[in-house]
Amino acid sequence: MSTKPIDRLMFAQGGLCFFCQDPLPPSEATVEHLVATANGGTNDFDNCVACCKTLNSLLGHMSLKEKLRVVLNQKGDFKCPKSAQAAAPKTTGSNGVVDRFELVIADLRKRAATRPRTTKTLKSSIKSLFKKQLTEHELESLLGKLKSEGIVNVTGAKVTYEIPAVK
Repeated sequence: MSTKPIDRLMFAQGGLCFFCQDPLPPSEATVEHLVATANGGTNDFDNCVACCKTLNSLLGHMSLKEKLRVVLNQKGDFKCPKSAQAAAPKTTGSNGVVDRFELVIADLRKRAATRPRTTKTLKSSIKSLFKKQLTEHELESLLGKLKSEGIVNVTGAKVTYEIPAVK
């Protein structure tokens, strides 16, 4: 009797998320390809890990380099976006939410040509990224930081982007 790939990964990882090492309920577990299949990755066991649906959605079709950047930006204390949604946000002065800011940039980078073109759709996209659990103040803080960092330019209701390349 053969087992499903997700079951084999969950067993090999001790029932923990590959990225944050938190317990991963089977109902939340998905297969994340380290090198996305869209980028030439395979379904081989060595290219797959188990992680939560939220993180898999965020990492999507990012390159391995972009995925590593998301992990490294956590400064050694990886916070899963799913658990970050429930936890109190980390802030730095009046600049807003740092962890969420990095996740928003990663999501915008992933979207490429399909990035929101109006402030209304940008706000809606950010809310959806965090499963509509952001307060209006948190949303405005994120948008303010995107503007102050020059990543988002707003003219009237129109939005343009200057997203820095992954280092």
